[in-house]
Formats: sequence, C-alpha cells, structure tokens
Amino acid sequence: QVQLVESGGGLVQPGGSLRLSCAASGSIFSINLMGWYRQVPGKQRELVAVISSGGSTNYADSVKGRFTISRADPKNMVYLQMNSLEPEDTAVYYCYAFTRSGIAYWGQGTQVTVSS
Repeated sequence: QVQLVESGGGLVQPGGSLRLSCAASGSIFSINLMGWYRQVPGKQRELVAVISSGGSTNYADSVKGRFTISRADPKNMVYLQMNSLEPEDTAVYYCYAFTRSGIAYWGQGTQVTVSS
C-alpha cells in the first residue's frame, strides 16, 4: 500500500504561480512513476505531468513550458511548480503513484483556482 498526501493548492491570479507537493508513505520502494493529474467537474481526469524513478518526464501539451515536475526520492516527495497560470488550469489536482507491480494509487486531491 502507498499513501499520498498533497498540499499547496489554493487561489491565485492569472499569471501567478503555485507549487504543489505530494508526500508518499508506505511501500515507497515499489513506486516507479509519480505524477499529477487534474480534473474539472464533468470531465475526465487528465494527465498533467509524470516523472519516472530515473527522472524521465512527460507533460501534457497544455502545460509544457509553464509547469515543471520534480522528484526527491530520499524524501519520497514529488513537486509540481506551476507558473504563468491560466483560468483553464483551474481544477482539482491529484497526486499519482504507479508501482512496479502495476498498481496505481491516488491522493485525495487539492483544489487549484486561477481567477482574478
């Protein structure tokens, strides 16, 4: 079992920045991929960014150049630095971990609202 706890969401004006953090606990040795997804009401959860244990990253086209994902394995943390935020980035952001045995785990989500 892996437990994920997000923090860092909130309200920010367009053009502003936020940094999301996710702390993993439990069977952390089994984690391969970690990342972030987001969801707005009435839509499917979508990939924002993921990072592998080797440091390879993948981003949604809509956030490339604005968001940066990073990982600190000794601290079992994954971060999402979000710059130049747009109203379209408003969503609940979920931390995600995928283990080597093929099991996916999700955090409880943190709300990000971009509005003036």
